Amino acid sequence: MNFLDQFRDREVVQGLARRIAALTRGRSKPLVFMEVCGTHTMAIYQFGLRSLLPAEVRLISGPGCPVCVTPNGYLDRAVALSRLPGLIIATFGDMLRVPGSSSSLMLERARGADIRVVYSPLDAVRIAADNPGKRVVFLGVGFETTAPTIAGSILTAKARGLGNYFVLASHKTMPQPMAILSADPELSVDGYICPAHVSAIIGANAYRPLCEQYRVPCVVTGFEPADVMQGVEMLVRQAVSGESKVEIQYSRVVRWEGNAKAQSIIAEVFTPIDAHWRGIGVLPGSGLGIAEAYRAFDAQCAIPVAVEELKEHTGCLCGEILKGKISPFDCPLFGKSCTPESPVGACMVSSEGTCAAAYKYS
Repeated sequence: MNFLDQFRDREVVQGLARRIAALTRGRSKPLVFMEVCGTHTMAIYQFGLRSLLPAEVRLISGPGCPVCVTPNGYLDRAVALSRLPGLIIATFGDMLRVPGSSSSLMLERARGADIRVVYSPLDAVRIAADNPGKRVVFLGVGFETTAPTIAGSILTAKARGLGNYFVLASHKTMPQPMAILSADPELSVDGYICPAHVSAIIGANAYRPLCEQYRVPCVVTGFEPADVMQGVEMLVRQAVSGESKVEIQYSRVVRWEGNAKAQSIIAEVFTPIDAHWRGIGVLPGSGLGIAEAYRAFDAQCAIPVAVEELKEHTGCLCGEILKGKISPFDCPLFGKSCTPESPVGACMVSSEGTCAAAYKYS
C-alpha cells in the first residue's frame, strides 16, 4: 500500500477484523493488548476500531501521552518560573491548559505572564536571540521522539553563545514503564502495540529485553486503521501460538536499529535519570536530564524559584487510566466536572490524552 486512502480502505480493515475473529474464536479469556502512544489512542477512538474487534480481544490505553504522564510538580515549577520578572516561557500548545496544583500556564498568561506557544524548540532559541535582556525557558516535555530536537536547540544556543536560553526538562523514555506494566498482575497485558514515533528514534530492538523477560509480544505499528488492525492481527498470531517476539508492522518508517544520529544527539546532551510518571511513580533511569556539560542550559539548576506545595486533584483518576486499569468512562468526573473546556486532569487536556479521545469520539 502506497497511498493514504489505501491505509483507510474499509474492506481491508474489515478483512483484518474477520481474520482476528477467526483466530480468537472460542477463547475463554480475552487477549488484552495495550497501546502506549497517544496517536494510537486517538486513531483507535477516531476510527472506532474497538467496535470491529471480537469480544475475545480487548484494547486498553497505557501511558503513551507525554503531557499526561508529566506530574503536577513539573507544572508547578513552570508556573513559578512564569511569575518571575523578565522571563519568557516558550512551550508547545498542549501544555497551556494542564492544571498544576493551583494554577495553569493559561491562567498565568491571562494574569500577565509572558508565555508563548511555539511549534519548534528552535522557535524558542530565536525568541532568546531576539530578547537578549530576558531569560527564555522552553518546556521540554516528551518521549524520545522530541528529545533530539530539544537537544539540538541546546546545541544551537551554545553555538550562538546565547546565555539566556534554558530548558526545563521532563523527558521520559518508553521501554521502562512497559516493563513495569508487564509485571503488574492486575493488568495481565498479552501484548503491546508499540509506539511508532518513539520506535523511529530508538529502533525496534529496544523492545527485545521486554519480550525476553516477560514473554510478551510487541509489534511496532503505524497509525492508520489498516496499520493498527494489522498490528493487532500480528499480536494475536503471536499470542495464540505462544510466541513472544518483536515485529515491525510500520516497516515504511521504523528500522531495527533506529535513528543513530538522533540517538547520538540525545546521548551527548542528556543523561539518564530517575523520573516521576503520573499514576505510576518514580521509575529508575526512565527520564532524561540535561548532562553536566550543558548544565548552564538547565532551568532547574540555573534559575532558582520557590515552588508551591504539591497538591493532587481530588477525585481525578488519570493515574489509573494511564496504567490501563480503568477506562475514562469509569471515572466519575469524566464528561461532568472534567471536560475539554474545563479539565480536571491531564488526560482530558492533551490532544493525545485517553480522556480527550474518548470524549471527542465516543
